[in-house]
Amino acid sequence: MSNVPPCRIGSVTVGAGQLVLIGGPCLAESLELCLTAAGRLAELCRKLKIGYIFKSSFDKANRTSLNAPRGPGLDRGLQWLSAVRRQVGAPVTADIHEVAQAAPAAEVLDCLQIPAFLCRQTDLLLAAGRTGKAVNIKKGQFLAPGKIGFAVEKVRSVGNENVLVTERGTTFGYDGLVNDMRAIPLMRQFAPVVFDATHSVQAPGSGAVTGGQRRFVPVLAKAALAAGADAVFIETHPDPDNAASDAGSQWPLDEMEPLLQQCVDIFSAARAR
Repeated sequence: MSNVPPCRIGSVTVGAGQLVLIGGPCLAESLELCLTAAGRLAELCRKLKIGYIFKSSFDKANRTSLNAPRGPGLDRGLQWLSAVRRQVGAPVTADIHEVAQAAPAAEVLDCLQIPAFLCRQTDLLLAAGRTGKAVNIKKGQFLAPGKIGFAVEKVRSVGNENVLVTERGTTFGYDGLVNDMRAIPLMRQFAPVVFDATHSVQAPGSGAVTGGQRRFVPVLAKAALAAGADAVFIETHPDPDNAASDAGSQWPLDEMEPLLQQCVDIFSAARAR
């Protein structure tokens, strides 16, 4: 492993030798859904000795269709995430899309997530970094792994060393994403690496609603951990086929335990000496 500083997110440290899960429903559809998913995942991660960070989006601002559900919005969404943080005790994260969202989001979130399409937006990266909260930069589908270092440098330029990066596949314009596992060690030159196993199975050009190939989530998650990823990002839902967002790629909540157990086994084996 390359010698990069770990990233502290609330009570969880990414890149310090413990597997971490970033997970939750893609879209914050309701407070009840957020609390249910966060509670079950937190309990499961305690059982498996995995670090856990809850993720759910308050605004899906980059949907294909104008009519796609976007979520509760900044104010209500942050209220829900604050309730999760308070009642479940897990750190929370969500994506921000505009500079003006950074400061209010940082009052609640333990980590600000930069969406893949915005990973080169200098002002957004600087604003996120200046909050002092951890910043998770998702690598754009258009970006070579070795170029993510420039985005990390922007956040660190304002004195924030608490950075991690997320790999989520590369698109070549044929309605799917391709994952090159060489990206994991290449990106880990710059910061701890998260592998986004659910967005990596998306079929983003499949129509007005993004499709996905959910069955490949375990394959890609385990391959990334074998390649050296520090954490996995898995969006999960009690009824993924009827989820308001990313129905084709979210993993069933009831099937998280066997998947995470396999992830723990691969993570440990990859680090055995």
